[in-house]
Amino acid sequence: MVKVEFLGPIGKKPIEIEAKTLKEVAEILNKDEETKKWLAECAVAVNDKLVSSLDVELRDGDRVSLLPPVCGG
Repeated sequence: MVKVEFLGPIGKKPIEIEAKTLKEVAEILNKDEETKKWLAECAVAVNDKLVSSLDVELRDGDRVSLLPPVCGG
């Protein structure tokens, strides 16, 4: 199981899912219309390390974080 965290204004509680890659996580999250809209805008981190590929392999206990863009000023 991997834990998926939705940070900032996404406003969803963390979930645990079975997935071996980030691609599988994305496929699962794309089934939820509310979450789907955030996926194109968010940065993604695995265990607090930013990643840029969906080919990242996941292990049991990993944490995936969706980080929405933040406006500064």
